[in-house]
Amino acid sequence: MWTFIIRRLLQSAIVIVGVTLISFTALQIGGDPTYLYVSERASDAEIAETRVRLGFDKPLYVQYLTYAERLAHADFGESLTHKRPAIEVVLEALPATIELTVFSMIIAIGLAIPFGIFAALHRGTALDGGIMTLAMLGQSIPNFWLGIMMMLFFGLNLRWLPISGHVPFLMPLVQGHFVQAIVSLPQAIYFLIMPGIAVGFYSLSRNARLVRSSMLEVLGQDYVRTARSKGISETAVVIHHALRNAWLPIVTMIGLEFGFLLGGVVVVEMVFSWPGIGRLVFNAINQRDIPVVQASVIILALVFIVLNLIIDIIYARIDPRVKL
Repeated sequence: MWTFIIRRLLQSAIVIVGVTLISFTALQIGGDPTYLYVSERASDAEIAETRVRLGFDKPLYVQYLTYAERLAHADFGESLTHKRPAIEVVLEALPATIELTVFSMIIAIGLAIPFGIFAALHRGTALDGGIMTLAMLGQSIPNFWLGIMMMLFFGLNLRWLPISGHVPFLMPLVQGHFVQAIVSLPQAIYFLIMPGIAVGFYSLSRNARLVRSSMLEVLGQDYVRTARSKGISETAVVIHHALRNAWLPIVTMIGLEFGFLLGGVVVVEMVFSWPGIGRLVFNAINQRDIPVVQASVIILALVFIVLNLIIDIIYARIDPRVKL
């Protein structure tokens, strides 16, 4: 097990290095980054002085090593727009994105598993056809279009749900101090419903098809037929025999789904004016606030890497063949 974990850690380190290379390259694509740090009326002497002060006059490999050293000390630079450390700006927006992603993941995974199981158990029936038709529609509808349609119908016409706004799970109850207490959970979920469905509907449709195919493969195995021939109840056969062995691809799906949903919230956050990293990155790109973009990319990559490392360890625990 430890050999497996160490190997995964080394692979994660390689991925982190790759992410830092990509984020560093993004700074160079737009040309000389010195012009981001000076005013439009700066003289040639001021531009040259700023270039030397920031180290942009050095070779690229030296700039990258300096950049990596600063990242090792959690120094992501200062936001050009907010005039404070970029990491602080990103960490302020991260909880809202995590809330939306987790809520969308609950929808995508929590509903996909029973839908997939019911479709597999009633293969060829109207229930199976209805679930698969819904899955096909879900994979055909862009999440931003679904969000706009939900805003028009449920928000503007019926006025059942808010079309924008955000109530965090954790709120500062005392100025300067954060008390970790869940406040107004129903109200927070009330604002999460529409953006959460918009983000998670595509994943729900795809995952339901994956669970159905995995269950159909397992239900056709000899040990399932043997269990049924022994008179074991259908519920026990499905839960203790079929679902336990069909769980392996589902665990992998959960690990990949979080990263997929993190990428999917960017557009939806703009549609619903959600104060998360997606909206922050979009505005930072328009304002050419490169430090904030770099910090956002690296933080999201770290979250995705850590989560997948945990999923790999869980996968190795439930399937000993992986460790070999």
